[in-house]
Amino acid sequence: MSTSKLLRGTFILTAGVMLSRILGLIYVIPFYRLVGEQGGALYGYGYVPYQIFISLATGGLPLAVSKFVSKYNALEEYRIGYVLFQSGLRLMIVTGVVSCVVLYTIAPWIAPFVIDERTNVNSIDDVVTVIRAVSFALIIVPVMSLIRGFFQGHESMGPTALSQVVEQIVRIAFLLVGCYVVLRVLEGSLVTAVSVATFAAFVGALGGLVILIWYWWKRKPYLDDLLKRDRGQMSLSLQEMYKELFLYAAPFVFVGLAMPLYQLIDQFTFNHAMANIGLGKISEHAYSIFNMWAQKIVIIPVTLATSFSLTLIPTITKAYVERDRKSLRKYLNQTFQVLMFLTLPAVAGMAVLAGPVYAAFYSYDPLGEQVLRWYAPTAILFALFSVTAAVLQGINQQRFSVVSLTLGLLVKLSLNTFLITKFATIGAILATMFGYFVSVSFNLWIIKRYTNYRYQFVIRRTIFMAILTALMSGFVMIVQMILKAVLHYHGGAAESIAIVAIGALIGAAVYFFFSDRSGLLSSLFGDRFAFLRRRKEKKAV
Repeated sequence: MSTSKLLRGTFILTAGVMLSRILGLIYVIPFYRLVGEQGGALYGYGYVPYQIFISLATGGLPLAVSKFVSKYNALEEYRIGYVLFQSGLRLMIVTGVVSCVVLYTIAPWIAPFVIDERTNVNSIDDVVTVIRAVSFALIIVPVMSLIRGFFQGHESMGPTALSQVVEQIVRIAFLLVGCYVVLRVLEGSLVTAVSVATFAAFVGALGGLVILIWYWWKRKPYLDDLLKRDRGQMSLSLQEMYKELFLYAAPFVFVGLAMPLYQLIDQFTFNHAMANIGLGKISEHAYSIFNMWAQKIVIIPVTLATSFSLTLIPTITKAYVERDRKSLRKYLNQTFQVLMFLTLPAVAGMAVLAGPVYAAFYSYDPLGEQVLRWYAPTAILFALFSVTAAVLQGINQQRFSVVSLTLGLLVKLSLNTFLITKFATIGAILATMFGYFVSVSFNLWIIKRYTNYRYQFVIRRTIFMAILTALMSGFVMIVQMILKAVLHYHGGAAESIAIVAIGALIGAAVYFFFSDRSGLLSSLFGDRFAFLRRRKEKKAV
């Protein structure tokens, strides 16, 4: 595979993933205005179990199949990948149907763990209905994941990228239009509207599958030609193929399960713990803010930071395999620095502007402001977990990702109820922080152990970035105080958006200015910002 083709494929796939994620973040604004906090809580009750089932059914499959097919294509043993694909399709159809039936069947068992009778908002029957509505997507998504992986193994990233975007567009369109029709046109119940919203996962998957089938028929002559050129010198049984495939996929399954499993612990404990301290009346309102609406905002800087940082993982893998310690240290330094450089100011800005940010996305809510301010710092831990897990994959120590995730989940599970009874909603956030902190610390220790990497330089740089972030936060606080005297963001979204936009622009400008003057920008990104220095020099002349 040529370097230009590799870069083009990586760009297409990255662009598709980024666009899909951006769409997944934007839709929550109109969705919130349709269903509110109660609908958001109900939507989360249905979607969290679905995410766990879908991770178990497909987690790591596209990457694993891609790696498997690519390996044997390089050996010109094209039939091996094709045989796995045919067998895998049948397996994924069975797996999807079984997963759907199981989730549909156990919905009445899950619901009582979620709802506490003292909350008096959503009922157990409501939760059962929503979980069953989303379960149908499990029939299609595993098949779709396998086809995506097969195309990626053939160095074709377009089908995956386009199918992801189409899947997201169709899902969001069906979700928003369906909710609007049920609530505003037919004047139906909120439960029906949220059931339509979760069923949208099935409709979106159908849209993505149609794109993949179209690509399949378009590429079939080329794939048939490859089979004619098969060397036929290797023979693997299906058992051997699946063993190799699952070895590739297993670590990705557990890393993909991290966020849904943390959310599941909250789903099973939050309402009961809140009811125990006399806050049952507001528990679902608080749950929807914490586990649905605020979480969507917190994920934004995580998505951006990890997208930049993870581009360095292939170079880390190459340096590790070649035992090039100097390059490995350099790339690890770069990865961690870029991650912190992007995440720290975003998190600080989000915490400082928590009230206007929450109001800009949804509507002003004092609890939403408080939760977002406390929740924002977890973005650093979320990003670090994703990146350190990827580094472990790069140095072939991915098995430790499973250990670190298990340790973190045990911490979350052991502390969650206790901290909620002490600090209400903030307690659930603290338990998540402690859990991720343990996982990240363990990952960092494993990286140090197997690469001899020392963190002193990154720690010093992070402290310096924290100082710059503190300076930036000071400017943003002053700007916010001035703007609050003029704009009353409690009243509407326009004022909130204005405060967030002005505060973010000034904060970014301050952070960028100090980073450039201190030489941090050039140290991290090389000559990409050299044009700024050239402009300064021209003005000086």
